[in-house]
Amino acid sequence: MPRSGAVLRFSGFLLAAAALWAHHSTAMYDLVHGTIIGGLVTRFDWENPHAHIAVDVTGENNEIEHWTVELESAGMLHRLGWAKDTLQAGDRISVTGGRAKDGSFRIRALWVQLPDGRKLPGLPLPEN
Repeated sequence: MPRSGAVLRFSGFLLAAAALWAHHSTAMYDLVHGTIIGGLVTRFDWENPHAHIAVDVTGENNEIEHWTVELESAGMLHRLGWAKDTLQAGDRISVTGGRAKDGSFRIRALWVQLPDGRKLPGLPLPEN
């Protein structure tokens, strides 16, 4: 009986690790073909495990598209130069990144251009 308990605990650990890995995957985004969006910030959620920006983008036929921009964790963003007050509702930004493969209005940010012209990374930059 003790052996089967250990097997169950180990199996649970593996499932939890797989779920954590899947959560942090960028597989749902097309990071090969870049997408650029520009619009007005409606919300900036400084949270873990990922920060998010809600952006209203004027699409075809002048219809408003409500986009969600996914960024790294708050801690990682802080190391990349971000702060919880970097963006405010009403700020006009441009986002370069990978759009969701399902065509939804979601994008994984590689770069965010701020209203003052600065560009901040949305992901850690690869080391040379």
